[in-house]
Amino acid sequence: MAKDHLSGKLAVILHADVADSTALVQQDKELAHARIQDAFKRFSTAIEKYQGHVVELRGDALLAEFGRASDAVSAALSFQADHAYHISRLKDDLRPTVRVGIATGEVIIDDNTVTGAGVVQAQRIEQLADPGGVCISAAIHDALSKRMPFDLENLGEQELKGFDYPVRVYRVELSTGESIPIPQQPIKNNTPSGKPRLMVVTIVVALLVVGGATYWIKKQEPNVEVASIERMAFPLPDKPSIAVLPFTNMSGVAEQEYFADGITENLITDLSKISTLFVIARNSSFSYKGQQVKVRQVAEDLGVRYVMEGSVQRAGDQVRINAQLIDATSGGHIWAERYDGSLDDVFSMQDKITRNIVTALVLTLATDLGETQPVNTGNAEAYDAYLRGWEQFRLGNPDAFARSIEYFQQALVLDPTYSEASTALAAVYWSATWRRWIRSDDMLYSIVVNRSREYLKKAMKSPSALTYQVASEMSAYFHRKANKSLIQAELAITLDKNDPSGYIALANALLKDGRPDEAVTAMHSAMRLDPRYPGFYLTRLGRAHFDLGKYQLAAETFERATKINPEDDRAYMFLVATYGYLGNMEKASASISAVNRLRVKIGKGRLKLDEISYIGWLGDRKRLREGLKLAGTESGYEWRGLVTGNGRNFVNQGGVFDVEGAIKIDVRAAKQLHDRGVTFLDTYITYSQYRIPGAYFLNWFRQGFGRQREVNETRLLELVDKSEDIVVYSSSENISVAAHTAAYAVANGFKKVYYFEGGLDAWKKAGYPVDTDKK
Repeated sequence: MAKDHLSGKLAVILHADVADSTALVQQDKELAHARIQDAFKRFSTAIEKYQGHVVELRGDALLAEFGRASDAVSAALSFQADHAYHISRLKDDLRPTVRVGIATGEVIIDDNTVTGAGVVQAQRIEQLADPGGVCISAAIHDALSKRMPFDLENLGEQELKGFDYPVRVYRVELSTGESIPIPQQPIKNNTPSGKPRLMVVTIVVALLVVGGATYWIKKQEPNVEVASIERMAFPLPDKPSIAVLPFTNMSGVAEQEYFADGITENLITDLSKISTLFVIARNSSFSYKGQQVKVRQVAEDLGVRYVMEGSVQRAGDQVRINAQLIDATSGGHIWAERYDGSLDDVFSMQDKITRNIVTALVLTLATDLGETQPVNTGNAEAYDAYLRGWEQFRLGNPDAFARSIEYFQQALVLDPTYSEASTALAAVYWSATWRRWIRSDDMLYSIVVNRSREYLKKAMKSPSALTYQVASEMSAYFHRKANKSLIQAELAITLDKNDPSGYIALANALLKDGRPDEAVTAMHSAMRLDPRYPGFYLTRLGRAHFDLGKYQLAAETFERATKINPEDDRAYMFLVATYGYLGNMEKASASISAVNRLRVKIGKGRLKLDEISYIGWLGDRKRLREGLKLAGTESGYEWRGLVTGNGRNFVNQGGVFDVEGAIKIDVRAAKQLHDRGVTFLDTYITYSQYRIPGAYFLNWFRQGFGRQREVNETRLLELVDKSEDIVVYSSSENISVAAHTAAYAVANGFKKVYYFEGGLDAWKKAGYPVDTDKK
């Protein structure tokens, strides 16, 4: 009876197993089996899509048969790409990798069992493959069309156990920049002539994803205008390049724009972390927002091959996302899908879109993709608040900054572990600091800096590229040496090689480290990723040209920067010095007027030579100061930032403050006055942690965004009479605050004001006691 079920035929056999499965099971038996089963379930789906049939699935091995060699190879490569991406997202080390071998030969089918030389040969060849790799026999190699986008490496003649003759084996990979072949129509053997016919058709594969229909489409004829490689503004990168256009808000409600933008931004972020892709930065992609733009134009403007576009529709908690990927150089659709689900499903939707793009481009990610960092919370409400905050932050104005803080803080209340929200708060506080957009009824400059540091420290528990970017910029500003800033910038780039902000931070650190030639290279990398860059890119590039002594090139770069952003006082400051070296006094004078107009407007005061020694973010201070001097910049130091209405300015010489009318004292004199019972006023932000015993905390300044508020002297008059002696001090990082306080006290009639320059740091260094009892 058994013989009645036996049949022999020639077939293409695929054999796969899990590499080192025993070690995985020893780690965690149940989890290992679950993940292996999941892998083979996804592999089975790929096999069926390519007209294959899973014959046997046992433990850590899978056996399938195909009618065509090309289908077997395509199915294997499609699965390996998807699986590599899948396991890269796992948060532990239990990651099953699969080896695949493909051979052809006569097989015997007995009910559901397949045996024969072809099966054994596929199994032996599979054992020669690397984890995550695919190997094929010479017969499969010969059966593949030369037009197939595969790279085939000849591994030579191999001795296979159980075979009397050596077998030539090939390692197969997808060719760089190529897409995996789409599934073809099944072979038909019932044609009238009895001979196979060539059939060219358009294949539509219906899939169900998140409760909705999805479509994988490959059109034969271009449906969009084809981009010209010759007309591209930049050469195509040596790896697959993509621009993600802003997804259209189809909700019919304008206030849902933030949600569509947030989906787009997160997709850009997820894709940019894949090192085998070249991804255009958000800034350049979003320059097309609201425009009816052709794919061809985007590709030629930005120098990319692939363009992704889509739409988002949200009604309450229900979300629909449509997305499609187009090869601009052929005009054909590579892939298109629709996703339906609830707001809670949005994270898995974004993950599926990213994974499907990778699969569609068929990138070999097993070795090139490192650990990706978590960018989302599992809390949908926290995520929504974060997107709203990011929308405000992107507006780049003082009032929007204040609103963004509220949303980011709300996100943290909903999910205290939401690292991206902590990073965003660090970024907004730091941006407000250097822009002087400090808005609060009782916040000092030092408080804002401190909050940025606090949120940055919290974000460092699960850092992203943005976390390290902010850290690098802050380190470059506050530390004399660039070592720490350089390390942090390099970490940012490691986490996201496609984010231009990492290269900008690196350029800044390199400038401070006296390496302007390398800073030029870093800025060019940033500008290629973000071809429609804002003006400050040019300001930083111009600084590098300036430090290299290339003054004509620097002048041209700074001129372009000021045209893009006429409010950039830093670009004008360097432009003044550049004209000084070029001897162009007419343009230097005009630039001095421009920079002073901007600086007075934002409360910095007019540009003076002695300020240069105090600026933290500068690299070559000496070169800048000399250029400003040649341009006719006045000497001295002018500061109008915090104290108003007193008619006085204090002077900064090389970072040392002198306050007119106040008596500057050292730590020894301060100790003597303290022993006499003179009142000490502490302007240090961490007053509640450390302070000179008996000192009172004086929170002086109340500032607004873009406007000065009158200083409230009520607290001071409650503490001390104007006829009494007072000592004003702070920490080294808040020395200017103490100087401002002393200047205000002198200007408002306090008879004897001591300015303790060394402050708390000098006091502690001298070994004098401190306490933390709040007064």
